[in-house]
Amino acid sequence: DSGSGLAARRGAPRLRAIVALGRLASPRMASTLKVAGALASLVLAASGSQVEHAHFAGHAHHARHRGGRGFVRGMEFRHRLRICNAYPSAGSLEVFRNRGERLTSDGAMPYKECGDFSSPLLAGDRLEFKVGSLPAGMFTISDLPNNDALLLLVIRRHDVESTAVSFESHVFANELDAQVAVIDAYQGKAKSHTLIEEKNVKIPKNETLRFNSVVSVPQGLYQIDLIPHGRGEENAVAETLVALKRQSFVVMRTGVEAEDGESFPEELVVFPQFPVEALNGAARFSFSVLLYALVAGLSSYATALC
Repeated sequence: DSGSGLAARRGAPRLRAIVALGRLASPRMASTLKVAGALASLVLAASGSQVEHAHFAGHAHHARHRGGRGFVRGMEFRHRLRICNAYPSAGSLEVFRNRGERLTSDGAMPYKECGDFSSPLLAGDRLEFKVGSLPAGMFTISDLPNNDALLLLVIRRHDVESTAVSFESHVFANELDAQVAVIDAYQGKAKSHTLIEEKNVKIPKNETLRFNSVVSVPQGLYQIDLIPHGRGEENAVAETLVALKRQSFVVMRTGVEAEDGESFPEELVVFPQFPVEALNGAARFSFSVLLYALVAGLSSYATALC
């Protein structure tokens, strides 16, 4: 156990730790996080306001050729953005790019909701966040990973005394199994932990999910429980996770026990949500691919014999 994942034990689901989540600390502080073997880093620059600046720093490689039109072309990668609003507020979250394009053009994002944005990201893009009409934070993308990637940003409350914001961030790797980022966006005295339990199996197994970590899980149906400290599982808040191959998921504990202003209860959020029937569709697809490969292999063998 490297400190970022789950300790293996007998009778537990097959979970595999990937990488610890990065946390951008309070304003007026600077920190650097290397993600997935220097795949990307996030740098938080000091700021005198609640607006924070961060950079996705990757390693750009460019093919060069001498004179004329070369035959070598640089690869184009698909970078998607997932934003989760874990900032407890009656006001919804608005996201803008480069001070003009409104990414949340379909409507502001309410508290406890996440959204995927397909608009391609480019180095140099500036993402601005507003909660209601107030500026909340700003990210400048200085560079991007040299592979297809899903970039995750979670906006949350920084502490219980003020309305300042903090960010959680992660770059999901390209994995066959489903990936789950487990984020603790709660601020307050309540102590809880999360469990993941296999469903639709003869002998259900469970394992603790550590906050601020990322794990991979095999395709299947799971239940995520948020269990208050010192209380039994009968008091747990439960959500369903339909884990599909090559999909990335977010599990968040949200809420705030504010010393001044409105408080919000401790809750559990799982995103995205797929219907259980999607597991059958994925299984049929896998069988079709296997059958196609088998037929193709037999055809090649028959051709060779002729």
